Amino acid sequence: MSSSSSSSLLPYKLIAFSAIFLISWIFLHRWAQRNRRGPKTWPLIGAAIELLNNYERMHDWITDYLSEWRTVTVPLPFTSYTYTADPANVEHILKTNFNNYPKGELFRSYMEVLLGDGIFNADGELWRKQRKTASFEFASKNLRELSTVVFREYALKLSDILCQASCKDHHQAVDIQDLFMRMTMDSICKLGFGVEIGTLSPQLPDNSFARAFDTANATVTRRFFDPLWRLKRFLCVGSEAALNQNIRIVNDFTSNVIRTRKAEIMRAKQNGHHDETKQDILSRFIELANTDKESDFSTEKGLRDVVLNFVIAGRDTTAATLSWFIYILVTQPQVAQKLYIEMKEFEEIRAEEENINLDLCNLEDMDSFRNRLSDFSRLLDYDSLARLQYLHACITETLRLFPPVPQDAKGILKDDVLPDGTKLRAGEMVLYVPYSMGRMEYIWGIDASEFRPERWLNNDNNSVQNNVSPFKFTAFQAGPRMCLGKDSAYLQMKMTAALLCRFFQFRLAPHHPPVKYRMMIVLSMAHGLHVLVCRRGS
Repeated sequence: MSSSSSSSLLPYKLIAFSAIFLISWIFLHRWAQRNRRGPKTWPLIGAAIELLNNYERMHDWITDYLSEWRTVTVPLPFTSYTYTADPANVEHILKTNFNNYPKGELFRSYMEVLLGDGIFNADGELWRKQRKTASFEFASKNLRELSTVVFREYALKLSDILCQASCKDHHQAVDIQDLFMRMTMDSICKLGFGVEIGTLSPQLPDNSFARAFDTANATVTRRFFDPLWRLKRFLCVGSEAALNQNIRIVNDFTSNVIRTRKAEIMRAKQNGHHDETKQDILSRFIELANTDKESDFSTEKGLRDVVLNFVIAGRDTTAATLSWFIYILVTQPQVAQKLYIEMKEFEEIRAEEENINLDLCNLEDMDSFRNRLSDFSRLLDYDSLARLQYLHACITETLRLFPPVPQDAKGILKDDVLPDGTKLRAGEMVLYVPYSMGRMEYIWGIDASEFRPERWLNNDNNSVQNNVSPFKFTAFQAGPRMCLGKDSAYLQMKMTAALLCRFFQFRLAPHHPPVKYRMMIVLSMAHGLHVLVCRRGS
C-alpha cells in the first residue's frame, strides 16, 4: 500500500480509535458504578438524562431510591444534589448544624425573580428581621380572632358556590382545587394585606395574577434541573421569555396591593384611627419601613417580596392540602362517612351547649340549606375545632402523604458529614424530602403508604398525638425555620373541611385524567380536581 493511501486512511483510524476509547471509557465508568447508591451517571452530564426522563414524577423517582438507601447523591452538570429521608440527617440539617445550611446563593439565584428577598428566600440578618416581624403577628390573639372570622367568611362563600353547583346538571363538575386557590388567595389578601380582591365571588372572575404566579412558579422550579436556563434568560427566549411576561403580571398585582394598603393606612392616620394601621402583616412591614428609612422594606421592591412570600405561604400550601384531602374523601368513602358522623355529633353537642335549635334542613330549599350552613359555621371557632380529633388526624395524615412542600433545598456553606456518614461538599445542595419521608417504612412502618388517620390517635382516649418528632413529620419544617403559620393553616383547613364534610359529598368527575402532581415548589395537582357535588341532609 502506498504512503499516500496510508495517509488518507489516518483520519479514519483516529476516529475509530477515539470511538473505541470513548466506548471503553464509558463502559468502565458504568462498571465502576455497579454498586453505587442512587442513580447511575454518565461522564460529564451525571444523572441528568435519568432525571429529565423522570422530571414529571420527580418526587416518586427520588422516593424509589430513598426507600432503598436513606440518602442518595444525584450528580448533575456543574453541581450535585444530595437527597435524604433520614430523620437524623434532617435534624442535623435543620437544627444541629443549622448555620451551615442556609438557602444559599445557588437556591437564591433560581428563585430570586419570584421570591426576591422574602422570608422563604432570605438568609442571615434579613431573614431574622422578617421572621421576628412576622412572629409578632402570628403570636397575636387578635390575629387568631380575626383569622377565625375571615376563614369562616370565605369557607361560607365556597360552600355557597358548591350549593349552586349541586343544583345544576349532575354532569357539570367544579374544579375544587381552583376554588380552594381562590378561597385562600382572598383569605391571605384580606388577612395578610388588608385588601379584598374578590376572586371567590359567584362569577369566578378571571384571575390573571394566580395564573401568572403558578406558571412562574413552575418555570423557576424547572431551573433547578435546566443547565441552560441562564443562557435562555440572557437571550430572552423560551421559558425565560415567558417568565418575564408572567413576572410583570405578578409585579403589577403586588404593586396594586401595596399602593392600596398604603393609601388606607394614610387615610386611617388622617382620621385619627392609628390602631387600624396594624391589623395585617403587610401593614407591620410598612410601619417598620416608616420608622426605619434604612429598612429593607422601605422600597416597593422590599414590600413586593413580603407580599409574594406570604401569598405562597398562605394561598398555595393550604389550598393544595385541602385539594388532596378532598381527593382522599373521593377515593375512600369510608373516611368521608366517619368524618360526617363526627361532624353530626359535634353539631348536636355544640348546639345544645349554645342552646341553639337546629331546624331540619330541606335539601330542596336553597335558603333553608344556606341557613343551616351558617348556623353550623357559628359553632366553629379555634377552641371548638380542637374537639374534632378525627378531622385533625385526617388532615395531618394528608399532610404526611401529600406535604405542601415536597422537597426543601438547602445550600452547604462548609464541607460536612451527615450522621449517616454521607459527605457533603461546600457549594452544592442538600435536600430533605417530606414527600418521600411520608412513604418510608423505616419511619412509619409497613403501612407507610396507606392513608390511616388512626396512626395519629391515641388508642386509650382517641385524642390526637402531639409527640411526633418534627424531624420525622416535616410538613411544617423544623428547627429555627419551622413554619410560623402552622396553627393558622390548621385553623383554616379544619374550618373549611368541617363545613364541607358535614354538608357535601364529592365524586370524581367522569373521564377525569389521572390525578397527579405538577412539578412546582408546592405539591398542587397537574389537572386540577374536578368533582361532582351532592348536598347532605340533616
